[in-house]
Amino acid sequence: MVSGTVALREPAQLSPNAKLVISLVNVSSTAQSGTAPLATKTVSPATTFPQSFELTFDPAKVNPSDLYVVKAQLTDGERQYTMPLQAPVLTNGAKNEVSIQLVAEQTAAEKDLAAFNELEQQIGGMMVKSGTKLGDGVSRSWQIFRQAGDIKFIRELVDYGDKGFTSTDFAYRDGKPWAAVQQKKASRNAKPTSTDSASWADNGTLVLKRHEAGGKTETLDSDTASSLHKQAVDILSLATGGKNK
Repeated sequence: MVSGTVALREPAQLSPNAKLVISLVNVSSTAQSGTAPLATKTVSPATTFPQSFELTFDPAKVNPSDLYVVKAQLTDGERQYTMPLQAPVLTNGAKNEVSIQLVAEQTAAEKDLAAFNELEQQIGGMMVKSGTKLGDGVSRSWQIFRQAGDIKFIRELVDYGDKGFTSTDFAYRDGKPWAAVQQKKASRNAKPTSTDSASWADNGTLVLKRHEAGGKTETLDSDTASSLHKQAVDILSLATGGKNK
C-alpha cells in the first residue's frame, strides 16, 4: 500500500466541482506508453485540504528496477493544480508514504491577460500612427502601434458626449483580433464605471471573458464579447483605410 497527503501550496477557495485524481504510475523509460496506473483514487468534490489517501495495488505487478511515482492533479473548472516535484515511491530506496503539494497553474484566460499586459508595456517602443474621425455626436481618435511592420495594438478613444466615453485597447495577431480591454466612463477624465476584457483563440473561441464593475468581477456575457470583437475588426479597417494591415 502507498499512502500520504495532498495539500495546496497556497490556500484556495474551491468549488463543489473540484475533483482530485491520485494515481500510482510506472514512469520508467521501459514502461509501455499508455500503461494503466497500478492504482487510482478519485475524490469529488475535493474541497478540503490536506487530503489523506491510500492506494492499494497488486505487489506482483511491481518491477523492483522500475521507477514509480504518485501523481496527483486537482481540477476546478478551468483551473488546474499540478505537482512541481515528483513523488517517487516503492523502489530505488523510496518510501511508501509521500507528502504532495499542488500548485495552481495559470488558466488560459490568465495567460492571455498577462500576455496582453506585457504587450501593452511594449508599445512605447513601437512605430505609432494616429487618426481621428468625427461623426454625428461621436468623436473618435486612435493610435496604431506597429512592430516589424505588423499591427500589434490599437488604442481607441470614443467620446459620445453626454452618453459617455470609452477607452479601448485592442491587440492583434496575424492581422486578427486577439484581445481587447475596454473601459467605460461618464466622461474622458472620469473614473471607469466598468472594464470589459476579452480574448480569442486562433479558431475564434472566447478565452478571456471578464467584466469588472463596482468592485466585483463577473463573467463577461457573450453579446458584449462579440461586440468587442466586432469593434476590433471595425477599428482595424477604419484605421488602415480598409487594408487591415
